[in-house]
Amino acid sequence: MTKNEIQEQRMRGYFIDATRTILKGEGLRAVSVRNIAEIAGYSYATLYNYFRDVKDLVFECVCDFQNECTRFVEEKVGEEGPGLRRIRAITIAYMKYFVEYPGIFELFFIEKPSEIANKQPTVEQINNFLDQLCAADWRFETRQGLPDDKRDELRNQLKYLSSGMLLYYLHRREDLTYQEFFNNAHKQISALFATIL
Repeated sequence: MTKNEIQEQRMRGYFIDATRTILKGEGLRAVSVRNIAEIAGYSYATLYNYFRDVKDLVFECVCDFQNECTRFVEEKVGEEGPGLRRIRAITIAYMKYFVEYPGIFELFFIEKPSEIANKQPTVEQINNFLDQLCAADWRFETRQGLPDDKRDELRNQLKYLSSGMLLYYLHRREDLTYQEFFNNAHKQISALFATIL
């Protein structure tokens, strides 16, 4: 790697880190070129040397947050056996990540797609994230005889169940403690698996 490439990577990192800090702490509404530049410690004009616009920075953060969530999930799930038990554990860990970082949930699932990216693949990347986390276990279940149509139905219902429960919990539509919420999540996921299989 050349000296210029190292410098560019470092500068990009400063702006990405600043954007991540704003997104985690204050949410997308607080993201602006000036706020990012101030936290990064550089002029806002410098930002445009490395990124086309703020949406490019937000896209980079979406990728970083997904990588962070993937590591979080892997750490929480541990050695859980393959298949539905692991899918349940992955989904619970995924939900715990968003409870811990509600600003990221807002970014992924509340903000208008046009506010976070110029590219449709970003929206698809967010929408398919839980499916990607569980992909190996869905393949395992298919090899065990779960028909494709049942698998797809279950996968979609799980995605809607988890995001809906998070939406209600994070916006305090239900007055539940953390433990009550996750006890309920376990019950709902188990009931979902029982009805489809």
